[in-house]
Amino acid sequence: MSCFSCFSSHEKKASKKVNSSKRLQAPSTPPPKDQQYSPPRPRNPKPAQEPVYNNKEASKEAGGNNNIAAQTFTFRELATATKNFRQECLIGEGGFGRVYKGKLDKGGQVVAVKQLDRNGMQGNKEFLVEVLMLSLLHHENLVNLIGYCADGDQRLLVYEYMPLGSVEDHLLDLTPEQKPIDWFTRMRIALGAAKGLEYLHDKANPPVIYRDLKSSNILLDGEFNAKLSDFGLAKLGPVGDKTHVSSRVMGTYGYCAPEYQRTGQLTVKSDVYSFGVVLLELITGRRAIDTTRPTDEQNLVTWAQPVFRDPNNYPQLADPLLEGDFPVRGLNQAVAVAAMCLQEEPNVRPLMTDVVSALSFLGSSPDLGASGATPPPMMPNQNMMERDGDHGQDDDERKRAVQEAIQWGSNSRHVATDPRSTSM
Repeated sequence: MSCFSCFSSHEKKASKKVNSSKRLQAPSTPPPKDQQYSPPRPRNPKPAQEPVYNNKEASKEAGGNNNIAAQTFTFRELATATKNFRQECLIGEGGFGRVYKGKLDKGGQVVAVKQLDRNGMQGNKEFLVEVLMLSLLHHENLVNLIGYCADGDQRLLVYEYMPLGSVEDHLLDLTPEQKPIDWFTRMRIALGAAKGLEYLHDKANPPVIYRDLKSSNILLDGEFNAKLSDFGLAKLGPVGDKTHVSSRVMGTYGYCAPEYQRTGQLTVKSDVYSFGVVLLELITGRRAIDTTRPTDEQNLVTWAQPVFRDPNNYPQLADPLLEGDFPVRGLNQAVAVAAMCLQEEPNVRPLMTDVVSALSFLGSSPDLGASGATPPPMMPNQNMMERDGDHGQDDDERKRAVQEAIQWGSNSRHVATDPRSTSM
């Protein structure tokens, strides 16, 4: 674990809570009813084989680094904060365990307390990785880790409370009473998640591959600002002459990049693919995998790919709950970005820096395109990629625009100048 001490933080800021979705090993065939997979366990697991840390030992294992600012809590303190982990305080549950809303005695801060299941999918290694990552990495679009507890065999993480829960809570399977989030809020969420990944890939040193991006892992504060959460699966990216890191395939089915599922070779482009899936969820209001739909619509990416070929059909991808309340050229731009992120070949996918540039103005103003304001610089041929229904661009020009957008991805200056940065 000592390798984590070489992290350098270039930005400071954070906020956040936790996630309620299971995390697991990606299967080769679709799982039933939105379920996720984990590696098979022994019939008689022996938890005692894992080392048992107390708070002092956990801090030492985390590198003994003075830069780790997370507080240590006793189990009693967190039990008091959550009213002895009462059911009324439960706000989330997943493969890792449960998440409770609590209030610390000291200072009265409202927090989210993640209690790891001792027989669950997140062990001591993942616990330490999450403490290390969130202690050493600071950005406004990453969760804010307040502290942790490692008393005996108890493993708990304490985060800033995120009142609006996850993106999944506001986008998928809404109740009749829930109001769907509007187009511009969706694009702000996409931009926030993209900025978080950009920081991990380009600003953290060494780079970090998140590996578990999905709508349930993007949390929202009271103003719908997005924060990435749940870093137990994060890995350090390749450095030097290495083009990838090899890893057992872990993640969530429907979000994992195809080359990672096939080979176990992980790069930052694996995260780019996962981001494309999340962006497509935000555009369509559909789950990445939904077995309640007709067979040819159960896999979101497979269903959308034929539509990517014809810009005339882009409005078919829009969430029906939006009721047509979105700018057509903004929709076209978002779909074009999603299509580039979801390219089969990782080398053709853009870097997150380019994605941030492409999304930077989509959620900024409901008057986009109506005020005559010029958006900030974006991808090459941006004006051709966008279409406003009032301007009536012909079909050939729109189709050419999409092809140029895809070509831009493959000819990105980053690919041209350093093939190692994007090759598998």
